Amino acid sequence: MNLDKLIRWREAHISEKQLVLLLSFVVGVATAIASFVLKTFISLIRLFVEQVLIRGEYRFWYLITPMIGIALSAAFVRYIVKDDISHGITKILYAISQRKSIIKAHNMWSSVVGSALTIGFGGSVGAEAPIVLTGAAIGSNLAKAFRLNQRTMMLMIACGAAGAIGGIFKAPIAGLVFTLEVLLIDLTMTSVAPLLIASVTATTLSYIFSGSTPLFELSQYEAFTIGKLPVYLILGVVCGLVSLYFTRGMNFLEQTFKNRVKDPRLKVVIGGLTLSLLIFIFPPLYGEGYEVITEIINGNSLSSLSGSPFAALGNGSGIIILYLILIILLKIVASVATNGGGGVGGIFAPSLFVGCLTGFVLARTMNLIGFEIQENNFALVGMAGLMSGVMHAPLTGIFLIAELTGGYHLLIPLMTVSVTAYIVIRIFEPHSLYAMRLAQKGELLTHNKDRSVLTLLKMDNVLETDLTTLSPDMTLGELCKIIALSKRNIFPVIDAEGKLLGILLLDEVRNIMFQPRLYKRFRVSQLMTSPAAILRYDMSMEEVMTIFEDTGAWNLPVTDEQRRYLGFVSKSKIFNSYRRVLVHFSED
Repeated sequence: MNLDKLIRWREAHISEKQLVLLLSFVVGVATAIASFVLKTFISLIRLFVEQVLIRGEYRFWYLITPMIGIALSAAFVRYIVKDDISHGITKILYAISQRKSIIKAHNMWSSVVGSALTIGFGGSVGAEAPIVLTGAAIGSNLAKAFRLNQRTMMLMIACGAAGAIGGIFKAPIAGLVFTLEVLLIDLTMTSVAPLLIASVTATTLSYIFSGSTPLFELSQYEAFTIGKLPVYLILGVVCGLVSLYFTRGMNFLEQTFKNRVKDPRLKVVIGGLTLSLLIFIFPPLYGEGYEVITEIINGNSLSSLSGSPFAALGNGSGIIILYLILIILLKIVASVATNGGGGVGGIFAPSLFVGCLTGFVLARTMNLIGFEIQENNFALVGMAGLMSGVMHAPLTGIFLIAELTGGYHLLIPLMTVSVTAYIVIRIFEPHSLYAMRLAQKGELLTHNKDRSVLTLLKMDNVLETDLTTLSPDMTLGELCKIIALSKRNIFPVIDAEGKLLGILLLDEVRNIMFQPRLYKRFRVSQLMTSPAAILRYDMSMEEVMTIFEDTGAWNLPVTDEQRRYLGFVSKSKIFNSYRRVLVHFSED
């Protein structure tokens, strides 16, 4: 049975709502398998590196293996994929807002291979963003295969992302809230069931594949008491400030690396050398860092010094605090070196890693000055604080850490720190690290329906090209003949190269157009006027509406960068298109 026959059979026997529920289950299964495959690939490559190459304590291999991983993933992306697969979450947001929720088919597997090579050889990034892009691509391409509309494709992308989070973290609730906070999908009665099906299915299969043990098993903890609330508020503020450093620092380093290093081979060399040197001096920067997190939240902070030149200085609290502060500051450098050099990975794991270290360092420092704070609790809750701040997603931070560690007994501290960190970073940064690139270009969907609809509207949707153009040399008599045949009262005036010179309004010539004695006296160049503003074709609809409001105009011409005339945009056309899109995306 080919696809056309399957689609016709589906249309005859299965309603669209039933199909969406069925596809959400399929997406959940597929994302669980993809998550398992990715984790298995990373483990196998790491096993090869550690047992075949490094062989115990021969740590000089750490100067080579990260560069090997970056070089392999860069070659894979450049010569096999032939497309940019970095910044997975940003790519999903861009697909939702700018590509009608269409994600390329190769993203269903390319990010798995690229991130496995990168992280398996020691790349200092996470596997979560690549697997989320993989899940979103599965959802998008399934919806596309069944010829579903854009709104349903957006929902299937969300199902893929929820399934990916549920599958790789065994965190079904976090998978659901991630789509609401990070992907900005509105939760309706129509969307909640598919999202839950995908997330729970993926999580259940992950339990079957790899057991029910949490990713970070917590062996000891201290019960929360209300008297500790002030110190958790302090942790929330610190996490918010570190999130600000993480966000701005990573964005600055990414842009600097991208703008100053153009040669792909030089990127591999610079990124690989930088990462290798950092890992050699600071071994906890190797890979995702989950082993370090597990050791710290279970009270074994000394393990972080193992193999480091800093170990020669001793293992006192002051040395550990200094060492971990340096790692916190340098983690973004290691992550940017990994991705900038050609590796494939995300910031989920780096934000968890930095959050854990931030919480531990603050707790150890406060204990040194006389407080009595459970360092394990602070390390665990710090992960939620950093994730909430970096991603602007407090609910995701709360539920993800609770599900990752089984730490529901710390729900109040998790909520306190996550919300505080989110409030602090929002004072300085209106958008998350994922969204800021698109927001700067006006390409980001938000929960504000007005802005979201304007983002979805494109110039092509509202451009009117049926206006009759005039030459500046035309006489009034020639103009009157054109007016007699036209249904519009505005006429663009262009030169021989198609460049816009001005506009001519019917109202401006109405008083002389019925005087034949003037037909040869006046030319269009004498009668035309300058438009109130000129729109560029590449402007966002939000910018267009701002110009309409500022000028008070009802019709404005559109040109390209060389001022060549392309058409007109009317405010009434925008309003009609706005209402149509708003109704479409507001349906339950």
